Amino acid sequence: MLKTFSITDIGLKRKINQDYVFSSEMQVGALPNLFIVADGMGGHKAGDYASRKATQIIVESIKSSEETSPVRLIRTAVERANKELLKKAKESEDYEGMGTTMVVATITEECLYVANVGDSRLYIINDEINQVTKDHSLVEEMVRMGGIDEETAKYHPKKNVITRAVGGAEEIEIDFFELKLMPGDIILMCSDGLTNMLDDEEIKLIIKKQRDVIEKAEELVKAANENGGRDNITVTIIEQSETEE
Repeated sequence: MLKTFSITDIGLKRKINQDYVFSSEMQVGALPNLFIVADGMGGHKAGDYASRKATQIIVESIKSSEETSPVRLIRTAVERANKELLKKAKESEDYEGMGTTMVVATITEECLYVANVGDSRLYIINDEINQVTKDHSLVEEMVRMGGIDEETAKYHPKKNVITRAVGGAEEIEIDFFELKLMPGDIILMCSDGLTNMLDDEEIKLIIKKQRDVIEKAEELVKAANENGGRDNITVTIIEQSETEE
């Protein structure tokens, strides 16, 4: 049995919320549950449209598919969203250059399946905090190549330049992760509006101090805003009950 809570906040500096969140503890198509965090990019309302539309396409694709494999279901859905955003961008200058990050997750029995495009993240928190997804960003590529260290990366001026996005290119590369969940694991999905304002240890401490999923999510958003709130902030917390009721 899952206990979940999702929240999205405009932050303190932005005029529009370009993040979008979808959360269903109930079955979506062949998946027993489905969670999505998307962070849109693009001028005017294009980023807002991209994150919302891509999420809607993914949900609709999974609902209508006869496929049962979580990875194939999610892959097909994300690829469809990518095609639809590219098509829309060609129709109007207002949508030119739009795209969105996506982190998608589903839990089947004790297994967690994760798909990632961009720099929205999924963490697993227990005694430690571990980032499961890998950021598809210019700065993260520089870290992986040994050009800069992780501490320098935190404050790099090009920190928010992403190298992959849904709607970014005809061919989309999606990272997939499959993990066995352990008792007491807490799953955190979030946009970079959280992780640019709080480091991993701060996130872990806030989550460990709060009693339930609602307080955990709300306190993370509050702390991100207190640290500057320079971007939209989206958080999904997922916990498994210790015992089935």
